[in-house]
Amino acid sequence: MSRVAQALAAWRDGSPETAREHAKAAGTRLGDELAEHWASDADGRVYDQPAAFRAFVRGGGNVELYRRLSQVLATGYDEVRPASLLDIGCGDGLAIAPALEAATHEPARIDLVEPSAALLDLARQRIAGAHPWQETAQEFTARPAEHRWDSAQATFSLHTMEPAVRAEVLRGLRERVDRLVVAEFDVPVLDEGSPEHLESLAERYERGIAEYGEDASLVAQGFLLPVLLGQIVRGAVRSTWEQPAEQWRRQLTDAGFDQVEVAPLVSYWWSPAVVFTAR
Repeated sequence: MSRVAQALAAWRDGSPETAREHAKAAGTRLGDELAEHWASDADGRVYDQPAAFRAFVRGGGNVELYRRLSQVLATGYDEVRPASLLDIGCGDGLAIAPALEAATHEPARIDLVEPSAALLDLARQRIAGAHPWQETAQEFTARPAEHRWDSAQATFSLHTMEPAVRAEVLRGLRERVDRLVVAEFDVPVLDEGSPEHLESLAERYERGIAEYGEDASLVAQGFLLPVLLGQIVRGAVRSTWEQPAEQWRRQLTDAGFDQVEVAPLVSYWWSPAVVFTAR
């Protein structure tokens, strides 16, 4: 294994000094950032540094990712012409706001679900007249269904839920929506914690950090490294549970969606981004 992969393995196995030694000796940007991260008092929480997340999501490959995503969403609005639209995990409106601006059709009712009050407020400012729901997708779908939406979307938000929780949310959405658009990543099929998995993580995160230039350290320390380490250390603060495209398709059909189509979105440093349309 590479030095960085060895560092990740040592950290996972509870050998922090060995991990730091491997990271320092790696001679790569990711190795240097890991060594610095492990020497700090970071607690592993991803969204505690808003500036890091903003720099991440609005820089690097995310610029083209969200540009293309908003185009696809806008095309869908114009083709389907939904009277009502629901966005699960809308954040600050980074995907939905440009999509609505680009589309010729605007739904009469738009509902936004987002647990962060600060992000939801920003989304409301960008989307006039939207109905805000400051709660998690789990809370939103746990209540008896009071409304039904012609179309719904969840763009890079479902991977933040454990698979069992996500399954419940998808079943709840099936009761509420006629059409669901999901944007996620088609990650490689690898055994978590295996040498191949750690090597793949090291290679892909090295590519990701390299895209951020002067903001690389900010993005790495405040966002990317907490996400990375949360995937390999049992009991750590974990923020993502991704899966290959076929598992996404299976989870959607298991939730009761009869038709699930998948289309490529863009190539990306982490994994190919794809869009699922479920009915």
